[in-house]
Amino acid sequence: MNLIQAVLMGIVQGLSEFLPISSSAHLVFTSNFYKVIKNIPIVMQSNEEVFFDIMLHLGTLIAVLVYFRKEIRELLTALIKAIKTKDFSNNNAKTAIYIILGTIVTIILALPLNKVAEKLVFHPAFVGGLLIITGGTLFLSEYLSKRKIDKKQTVTMKQSILIGLAQGIAVLPGFSRSGWTMAAGLFTGLDRESAAKYSFLLSIPIILGASMIYPLVEIDIKEALTYNWCSIIIGTIVSCLVGYLCIKYFMKFIAKFSLNIFGYYCVAVGVFTLVFFNIFK
Repeated sequence: MNLIQAVLMGIVQGLSEFLPISSSAHLVFTSNFYKVIKNIPIVMQSNEEVFFDIMLHLGTLIAVLVYFRKEIRELLTALIKAIKTKDFSNNNAKTAIYIILGTIVTIILALPLNKVAEKLVFHPAFVGGLLIITGGTLFLSEYLSKRKIDKKQTVTMKQSILIGLAQGIAVLPGFSRSGWTMAAGLFTGLDRESAAKYSFLLSIPIILGASMIYPLVEIDIKEALTYNWCSIIIGTIVSCLVGYLCIKYFMKFIAKFSLNIFGYYCVAVGVFTLVFFNIFK
């Protein structure tokens, strides 16, 4: 891995983590496009590449924590107070509980799918097909959402379970985490802003867990000392900065416009990827 590749992937991660276009798919595409151009065989990722992906996600996690710091503080304060008083009637306390519930549901579904997801990393054409499905899901969610008259701004227990399931299946690269969770929110009656906000908050425990568990369980300290840490750190910083700006402007965008534009993008990129990687196998 070199510095140019690290910066490029940091930009890709920062943009695609929060836009409903699948960050994992774009990391797969970017990495494999680079390999094709450099005549490097498309094989399973090295340990350094896997670790770098985790660090890029950590960068975008920091962006979420900084942007939603006020909301996170309110949720934690309300949850702690509710536990002490045993009164969970406060909306912020309920939302915090629902995020925990949604995370548990995600883990239950994502764990058995994780091995499949790891193998898809070196099958970019198949990932392109999943991205097309994501595009279709975004179109359908917008269509059904327009038919709902009363939009909700707060999440219910049923919605948290369904959105958690959507986040679980999105462990597969090509199934956008933000896209599927926002679509699930729209399916169940949330307005776009509330669906996007909940999607971002729901991502925190999962990304935090992945970025902590992998280094502790999988990383070999001696091997890690040989990694290109300069590129890894710079890529992580880039993903954080780009991610923060992406959240900021996406929240403004989603308040006025539909997700259909991202649906068209997913379909177009998915089709292109299918064709490209079937030609350059």
